[in-house]
Order: sequence, then structure tokens, then C-alpha cells
Amino acid sequence: MTVKLAVIYYSSTGTNYQLAQWARAAGEEVGAEVRVLKVHELAPREAIDTNPLWKRHATETRDVPEANLSDLEWADAVIFSAPSRYGQMPSQLKQFLDTTGGLWSQGKLANKVVSAMSSGESVHGGQETTILSIYSTVHTWGGIVAAPGLHHPALAAVGNPYGVSVTVSESNSFAPEVEEAVKHQAKRTVLLAKGIQQALKEM
Repeated sequence: MTVKLAVIYYSSTGTNYQLAQWARAAGEEVGAEVRVLKVHELAPREAIDTNPLWKRHATETRDVPEANLSDLEWADAVIFSAPSRYGQMPSQLKQFLDTTGGLWSQGKLANKVVSAMSSGESVHGGQETTILSIYSTVHTWGGIVAAPGLHHPALAAVGNPYGVSVTVSESNSFAPEVEEAVKHQAKRTVLLAKGIQQALKEM
């Protein structure tokens, strides 16, 4: 069976967009059908325009489709990627997740295999708790968290047990292990989803 993977991200200056692109490539490498989707921007245009990097990234990704509830219903697996905001997910992603109650109450998000990634400008900038804040929603759905652990060398170098966690400057420079870590996490998510979907068919 072909796993359907939705990579849903929020990015202001491009870090999590890049993580999403690596996740897409890895998902496709293991045979998944992948959609890369951004969540709706809530910041006013005036705020975006004051930051040249944010403004440029918004322009460069204007054609990336926005995530909607039908994408979640379609997907067998979901990878979220978002920067840390005070140790929590940004309001843009939270707003999207807050709209999932209708699907959740109908059981349409149960058994989705979900993983998450995050970024920040400092090593201890709240990336781990940001990922955990995403997973708290997934638990309510009845979803299955695909945490990557630390058994892979690249994740041990740049991640944490919960998901890839990167520290980047405004220039969006990445440690060399980041791409490999993201791809490992994405492939693991897809392969776990494939096993879950097969098991559900046999129930």
C-alpha cells in the first residue's frame, strides 16, 4: 500500500520550510505520496514587511498550498514542523490544530501516525517542549506518535528523543547532520504508518 504523508509546517524565515522539503524527499524515497502544506499566516502584513527575511520567504512560498482539514483526513501520516515560541508551538499552527475538533470527535484522526520537528535560535530555546505541545494534541486525537528516539547517530547529534530539533541563526545555516536526521525521522514515520495501516486492514 502507498502511505499518504502530509508534511504541515509553519515558517517565517525558511528554516521549517527547509525541514519540510527534506521530509518530503525522504517520504518519496520510501514510496509515500506526499503533500507539503503551510498553515495560514496570522501575522499582519505590516509585521512581515518589517523583516526582510520574513518578507522574502513569504514571497518565495506564496504558491505553497495551505493546509486544511481535508488534508488531515486524507493522510495516513503527518509530520509537523514549526519554530518554538516561548517553548510552545506558534499561534499559526495552534490555530490550525484548534480547528480539528470536528474530525477528532468523529474518530477521523485516530490511528494517524504523527511526528514533529522544531527549531529555535538558541540551543535551549524550547524546541523539545514545542514538540511535546504538538504531541499533546495528537494524543487527544488517538493518534500514534512516531518519536525518533536517539538510536540514529544524526539524531543523537542534532535532535532529541522527541523529534529533530535544530538551532539556526537568521542566515538559516544548519549543522551538517540535520538533513540526515530529518530524513531518518520522515522515513521512520512513513514505515510505521505503513505497518499500522496494514494491521488495521487485518483487524
